Amino acid sequence: MRRVAVLIWTWLCVATSVSGQPLPSRQVKPDWIKVTERAGWQPRDSQGELVHDDKLWIFGGWFNSFEAPPRDVWSSADGKNWRQVAAQAPWIHSDLSMSLTFRNRMWFMGGWYNGRLPGHSASNQVWSSRDGIDWTRETDQAGWSPRLASAIVEHRGRMWILGGTENYYFGDAASLKNDVWFSEDGRNWRQATARASWKPRAYHQAVVLQDRIYLFGGGNYVPEYAAWNDVWSSADGVEWRLETAHAPWPARLWFPAVVYRDHIWVLGGWSGEPATNRNDVWYSKNGRDWSRLETESIWKERHEHSAFVFQDRLWIAGGHAQPLSSEVWSLRLPPDWNGSNPRSE
Repeated sequence: MRRVAVLIWTWLCVATSVSGQPLPSRQVKPDWIKVTERAGWQPRDSQGELVHDDKLWIFGGWFNSFEAPPRDVWSSADGKNWRQVAAQAPWIHSDLSMSLTFRNRMWFMGGWYNGRLPGHSASNQVWSSRDGIDWTRETDQAGWSPRLASAIVEHRGRMWILGGTENYYFGDAASLKNDVWFSEDGRNWRQATARASWKPRAYHQAVVLQDRIYLFGGGNYVPEYAAWNDVWSSADGVEWRLETAHAPWPARLWFPAVVYRDHIWVLGGWSGEPATNRNDVWYSKNGRDWSRLETESIWKERHEHSAFVFQDRLWIAGGHAQPLSSEVWSLRLPPDWNGSNPRSE
């Protein structure tokens, strides 16, 4: 009993500061967990992605620039075990397409076909599906011009398309767009503005937070590289407010973004001059003030990977990590995380 008492007294001394107050618990950095090294689908980038029916989904993407893009559809309830839902979906423009969940359906639109090969083209078709097997072509020609690499969000009961480019490898500055379009049904589209306040761009991202659309990053790939790290927001898609001209994260293309725990998240991507893949993770409550999330482990630098929020976790999947990847990673923050608390569970 004397030995037990000494041990208890020693523990109390160690756990108590000089002032008599308990020492704060050690803060631990969050940790990305590799869910799987190889998902069932072939490694790829530029795929569509969304969460629907309590599953992660990916659509098509890019294998290389000298073959038609894949048209397969995959889903997973846990990020580790993936099922091929369809081998050949009816849409063909699956490189840098736009996808989201809206009114309990999966939506797939725009995109690029055939890489650098003859017969390449962009699309303004709009498709939807409840199960990933049966797809309905809602329109062959949406009001917006054929394009790829637009930002897409759901806002106030509508789908919104923001910017993008009409040409991938063969375009010029005139191919870049800064128009904004919206639709309540995927068939009928209305133009909110032909020229938003932000520069025409592609390979950017947009999210919705606190009833505002936030648009950020992106630029152009070829023939002249450009990349930005500005952040804009709008309540109606017409009037835009510059939140910051230069966020602290380096300007980039080909990155995903999500809203998780009431914050905007930017995850990796690519910057040119020199060509650099990234694996930094940034978050913001308002689009102006940003913090970098430091973690114990993280995925290899990559671009055009998928990002999801699912089961109260951040997820990334696939992307070009030199080489192409089919990895899946996840990260969960503790319930009391508020943007300044780095502890993980």
